[in-house]
Amino acid sequence: MVSNEKSKPTVDELLAKAKKPAQLSPPMHRYYEGKMQVIPKCAIRSVDDFAIWYTPGVAAACREIQADPDKSFELTNRWNYVAIVTDGTRVLGLGDIGPEGALPVMEGKALIFKYLGGVDAFPICLRTKDPKEIVKICKALEPTFGGINLEDIEKPKCFHVLEKARAEMNIPVWHDDQQGTATVILAGLMNAFKLVGKKPKESLITLVGSGAANIRTAYVLMKWGVKPGNIILADTKGVIYKGRPDITEQEDPWKYDVTQKTNAEGRTGGISAAFKGVDAVVAASKPGPGTIKKEWIKSMASDAIVFACANPIPEIWPWEAEEAGAKVVATGRSDFPNQVNNSMGFPAIFRGVLDVKAKTVTDDMCVAAATELANYAQERGMTEKDILPHMDEWEVFPREAVACALKSIEQGVARVKPSRQELYERASAIIKNARASTELLMKHGLIKQPPSDEELLK
Repeated sequence: MVSNEKSKPTVDELLAKAKKPAQLSPPMHRYYEGKMQVIPKCAIRSVDDFAIWYTPGVAAACREIQADPDKSFELTNRWNYVAIVTDGTRVLGLGDIGPEGALPVMEGKALIFKYLGGVDAFPICLRTKDPKEIVKICKALEPTFGGINLEDIEKPKCFHVLEKARAEMNIPVWHDDQQGTATVILAGLMNAFKLVGKKPKESLITLVGSGAANIRTAYVLMKWGVKPGNIILADTKGVIYKGRPDITEQEDPWKYDVTQKTNAEGRTGGISAAFKGVDAVVAASKPGPGTIKKEWIKSMASDAIVFACANPIPEIWPWEAEEAGAKVVATGRSDFPNQVNNSMGFPAIFRGVLDVKAKTVTDDMCVAAATELANYAQERGMTEKDILPHMDEWEVFPREAVACALKSIEQGVARVKPSRQELYERASAIIKNARASTELLMKHGLIKQPPSDEELLK
């Protein structure tokens, strides 16, 4: 009797699959000469319409905005513009590769903003590493944009830029490597803990890596209700604990603050010590494989949860984590089960705060977005290999947007206050339009189909 069940892929096949996106990326980028373009959104019935959209008619719109600057959110596309700002100092797992090297990532970010959230986002890669200068540039850009997405800025500078810009600007400023990562990690943990039958707010959670992502994840977990003392952080030197001499308030006030609140048991030792007996590990550290050892996972509590989120290669291959006893495993990659990726967060969160013309974005909005993501997966059904919504489940994005918009209204930072239904209909329409526009351009050959993989790799 012949079994219809597909044979389990070999390690070599899994490795080949993992390497393929990187092999295809340069030729695909070269083929399209970039990923984004600007096209009109208004009707142009004839060239006579330029008298309305430009001179002389446009002067009337200018005068209205001069009298009331907030009308820029009504009479221009400012309500839907987001600046993706980076200095290129910490790009993916590549490090400081400079502003030009960062541009493909920022274009990719803009692509996801548009396709998943209907947001018009623009890459802005800066030739400065001075945090004060970055804040100054963001403030100078404010009249054009409805929000700022900070991206791939090294720690601890990223904390300073985020806090300073948020305090001094009247539009949402968000650092996706901090808040975006924390949002989706929280959503994943909500459902992973539900599947293994443990109470997350009472469990031990270790965060491997103390960069921007995990420092903010610690704060968001605490905001959600996890006991601060139940969170353990580790960096390249080992477990982070109160009084560790190399962590000072002067050098890194954010990391220092976390040491004062977490690790109630006062655990010390190397990175392996952070795994012993804990229920979940979230790694946002050095790309692997081999950054996390199988024997470390074996020392965790039963029904362990492991999120290995480094890109482009996770800290440990997911099949190795499973062999070591992990029950729920997630990575940051789309080609493995359980992708924990910012893309499920930032497009919809910005959609929500833009639709109420919010003045800021808060960690409470991250929690609201995470809760909606988790709820969606629970409602449509989830398994240990499927704990979060996927990017092709577009219906989750309007729901997430509404959750953030309502939280903005609740917190008193929204300029307008539509109803829940109005927000949902608006977000759905904008996101549908973005997706349909792309599909229409492809259908008519205005976005051409790429060659086959084989041709690209010749």
